[in-house]
Amino acid sequence: MTLTLPLDRKTEAKLVALARERGISADELVREAIARMLESASDKVRPKKSAFGLLEKFGPGPSEEEIDESRKEMFRGFAEDRP
Repeated sequence: MTLTLPLDRKTEAKLVALARERGISADELVREAIARMLESASDKVRPKKSAFGLLEKFGPGPSEEEIDESRKEMFRGFAEDRP
């Protein structure tokens, strides 16, 4: 992949000087910096915890029949006062 970074002259000069100081090209210096960033980012990524059993402490959930009965009770008389 090729990336183009717009750098001002001062930043570009610093980058080139640092690369020369290390005895590598500016491209290689940037590649190394990106590799370090990606390594540190991958260290922080943890697998997601499963939500399975998250509500276990509340006991078993209502049955389908109980849910249906609750719905009927909630909506009993719904819109009956409208002419």
